[in-house]
Amino acid sequence: MRTFETDRLSLRGWEPADADFAFDLYSRWEVQRYIGREPKVMTDPAQAVALIERLRGHEHPVHGYWVVVERETGAQVGTVLLKAIPASVGVERDDTEIGWHFHPDAWGHGYATEAAAVVLRHALDSGVDEVVAVTAPDNVASQGVCLRLGMHAHGLSDRYYDVTCALYSTRD
Repeated sequence: MRTFETDRLSLRGWEPADADFAFDLYSRWEVQRYIGREPKVMTDPAQAVALIERLRGHEHPVHGYWVVVERETGAQVGTVLLKAIPASVGVERDDTEIGWHFHPDAWGHGYATEAAAVVLRHALDSGVDEVVAVTAPDNVASQGVCLRLGMHAHGLSDRYYDVTCALYSTRD
């Protein structure tokens, strides 16, 4: 998997040693509340181990799942993903989604925008024509990241995940 660096951050693939961070991240309601049709938190560290195994088994020339590490401290602060987004039932789509999940201790530092920008640039430079992001309609923080990335707001959409989401895209 390709790695990336910014002035403040390193992005690398998930490793088994990241299980404690994954559990800490995904066992928090404030992180999970906007993820999925029926948000739920991790309740068992074994769930984090299984998640990392699944993410590490994902091989694609462009897509990936990256752990975001603060370079100065070595602290893991979040994750960025680039993957095929599931279309809703009855919708014919074959799109690439960018997303991010960050630890509450890392909120408000611009890490999500900084990390997602390097992954978005990677996708576009690799020939992906369009990248989309979807957020829960109430998730104004992630919507702000989308706008700071230069993505265009397309209102509410039912195209993905069989739920109504706020849709953003690299296309106007």
